[in-house]
Amino acid sequence: MCAAQETSDEDTPWGEVTPEAARRLLVAAVDAFAERGYHATTTRDIAGRAGMSPAALYIHYKTKEELLHRISKIGHERALCVLDTEADRDGTAAERLAGAVRSFVRWHAERHTTARVVQYELDALGEEHRTEIVALRRRSDAVVRRIIGEGVRDGEFDVPDVPGTALAVLSLCIDVARWFNARGSRTPDEVGELYAGLVLRMVGARQVQK
Repeated sequence: MCAAQETSDEDTPWGEVTPEAARRLLVAAVDAFAERGYHATTTRDIAGRAGMSPAALYIHYKTKEELLHRISKIGHERALCVLDTEADRDGTAAERLAGAVRSFVRWHAERHTTARVVQYELDALGEEHRTEIVALRRRSDAVVRRIIGEGVRDGEFDVPDVPGTALAVLSLCIDVARWFNARGSRTPDEVGELYAGLVLRMVGARQVQK
């Protein structure tokens, strides 16, 4: 499922969203929310970017908040998939943590427009939808905690506070979406490699070979 999601995303942005009109509206909403912010964006803005009438939006999404929820849910599921894939690989805890950080950072850099909406518009969601997304975030946190905890157990890491360290690792990675610029001096792969090294030093591990 994870591989299929990523392939779909590579070939056609948000390719799992159907029908095509719903996908176009979602793509337009991502761009508008990232540029203007959720609260400053109107349904007319979104429909206009999609080349559709405002009335057409309500055929596919009952509210602007429903659009945000769909974006947030898919984005969080994709990000969780990235972490799960690396966490479940064979290897030491240090190798798996480095791989998770590289991939998670690369995802947030390559998809920085989407990731800004996914990660920073949480408070705009209604209570029910926010609860659902918070649960996905907790699953991501649990993945990183598990890797770090296994490293501590096996003597690879020196971490007195596993939950706090996991939170710091995720925060460091997620913040890439806020500042990353595709025209900047570092590629997503380079940022991922840099952050993997930083995190390994954070947990007191030796650098590992990829």
